[in-house]
Amino acid sequence: MQPIPNQPWTIKNLNYRVMDGPFGLMGIASTERGVCNLRTQIRNESEYTAYLEKIYGMPPVNNGSELNNVTEELESYFRGEKVKFSSPLDLRFGTPFQQKVWKKLRTVPYGRTSSYQWLAEAINNPQACRAVGNANGKNPIPIIIPCHRIVASNGGLGGYTGGLTIKKFLLNLEQKLHAPL
Repeated sequence: MQPIPNQPWTIKNLNYRVMDGPFGLMGIASTERGVCNLRTQIRNESEYTAYLEKIYGMPPVNNGSELNNVTEELESYFRGEKVKFSSPLDLRFGTPFQQKVWKKLRTVPYGRTSSYQWLAEAINNPQACRAVGNANGKNPIPIIIPCHRIVASNGGLGGYTGGLTIKKFLLNLEQKLHAPL
């Protein structure tokens, strides 16, 4: 993710927390509006805080209590419990096109996949498959905004910024959640 260019908005608070995840350490950040960033496989806390400061232009504060709800939701999700992520999100850092894609991604149900073509058509831009893929790759809040549920029209996995191993893990986890009892 590139640094966010100067915008007419300001961030009042940038909180973060580092937690253990199934792929190693994960970082989560939020502004006063909601969760704005989630990164899997961070090396350490200082790397994540440097990244956040570069992207958002201000030093983050380790204020895990502000992120208790989303942390609990993620922990439940990784335990294999079906979770409806309810924490507010702050998506103002994306372009209007990216925000449209990210909003539509949130409608793809657990245990299901959809194609890049479906996503392009669902946002009324059927010629935008490649742009939809790029927006997926810039998703600042993977897992919560489930870009891993988008696959190629031929059934192939397509890409995943976090790596295909993580995409496969998430899809397999959700298949178990979706399976009938």
